[in-house]
Amino acid sequence: MSEQQTEFKPTLNALDGTMLVAGSMIGSGIFIVSADCARMVGSGGWLLLLWLVTGLITITAALSYGELAGMMPKAGGQFVYIQRAWGKLPAFLYGWTVFTVIQTGVIAAVAVAFAKYMAFFFPALDPSNILLKIGGFSISSNQLFAVGMIVFLTIVNSRGIQNGRIIQIIFTSTKIIALLGLILAGIFVGLNTDTFSQNLSYFWDASKTAQNADGSWSTVSLSGLALMMAFGTAIIGPLFSSDAWNNVTFIAGEMKNPRRNIPISLIAGVLIVTALYMLANFAYLTLLPVRGNAAASDIIGQGMQFAGNGSDRIGTAAASMIFGEVSAALMAGLIIISTFGCNNGIILSGARVYYAMAKEGLFFQKAGTLNKQQVPGFALLIQAIWASVLCFSGTYGDLLDYATFASLLFYMVTIAGIFSLRRKEPDAERPYKVWAYPLLPLLYLLLAGGICIILLITKPANTWAGLLIVALGIPVYWFSRMRSNKG
Repeated sequence: MSEQQTEFKPTLNALDGTMLVAGSMIGSGIFIVSADCARMVGSGGWLLLLWLVTGLITITAALSYGELAGMMPKAGGQFVYIQRAWGKLPAFLYGWTVFTVIQTGVIAAVAVAFAKYMAFFFPALDPSNILLKIGGFSISSNQLFAVGMIVFLTIVNSRGIQNGRIIQIIFTSTKIIALLGLILAGIFVGLNTDTFSQNLSYFWDASKTAQNADGSWSTVSLSGLALMMAFGTAIIGPLFSSDAWNNVTFIAGEMKNPRRNIPISLIAGVLIVTALYMLANFAYLTLLPVRGNAAASDIIGQGMQFAGNGSDRIGTAAASMIFGEVSAALMAGLIIISTFGCNNGIILSGARVYYAMAKEGLFFQKAGTLNKQQVPGFALLIQAIWASVLCFSGTYGDLLDYATFASLLFYMVTIAGIFSLRRKEPDAERPYKVWAYPLLPLLYLLLAGGICIILLITKPANTWAGLLIVALGIPVYWFSRMRSNKG
């Protein structure tokens, strides 16, 4: 076999795709973000509605992507869809944002979260353990361990798709079973207390709890436009926790019968995760009161709003109501499993986007080749290098805040491409057609568009910074085209 291959070998089935979707979606978010949501909306009914609407938006997007995946069963997925519908520049801007922020930023964030929870068992990995400090720049053992995780998974995935497949199946299955077990145990214990009935007493009484300039906390009731704005702002956390479902489209070149299996994987994976997320939040409501006191010293007093003594570790707080003192260790172990499997799926799939870009002359030429194991080894390498830089820079958290808005915009651009392609290519082969067209894609565009407008108003710094990152890709695109033309 030659050292550099040009075509992927289809070896994955619908189960592998479903495990990739579910495994990439479930990270550490479900164990954290509901605390912030509780502060933003202040009641159980609105909290569950946040996650329900998130599930609706994600399922609607997955159903819409099914049509595009059936039409274009090629490596690169969303990049390929955007290019065919709208041309090279929008496709490049998507790929640029994926490489600089979306994929690599998530890889860095998940790796650091993995390292932080490993520090529970190995204190030497605590972020406070600084190994090197030069001026304002420092390197901690936590960062080094996070980079080590990225390097390890990159090496594993560079040795063949089957290695990544095995890791994905093992870790995704484990965390789904563990999370479901935790949920069922929580509901059983919680329904034998009066916590849920307490939450029912103000189930739809929305309120926002925010910190004042002097450090104190105040709560205001919400209704009408103020409630809509708070809801649209709060949903960004659940949306981020439900992201990465589209990564399965990146590996279409390695799927058996991708026209059938990609849509199945998208829909099945998103449904599984949406159901788990809804059940997890219901379990939280049976175990913890939504409203709490920042000054409280006990778990019940802190409630969901100030879970973990203000650290937002709502999963650990809920587990402690079930298992007592061992809950912190159990939750740390579950998050370690969850983040490891999550990053494996994201690392595996992300490199296929850069492979597709390189094939179009929009990325490093070498990224468009495969190694002896028929995987894009160079693309995996440069992805690992940039994600590691983000780990050391410590900027991945801010970048993710910026990129979440940009990611939502690209989802809208992609789904709008369904309308463009139906008009431009009415006779193209479509093994799967989006259900209830045009209503379902329109519903997604309306919901996502409304959220984007709200975020532009309530979080202008993050949203405009996200747009700036995308815009920075324009001169890069023209520079790369100029070099390509000269070549």
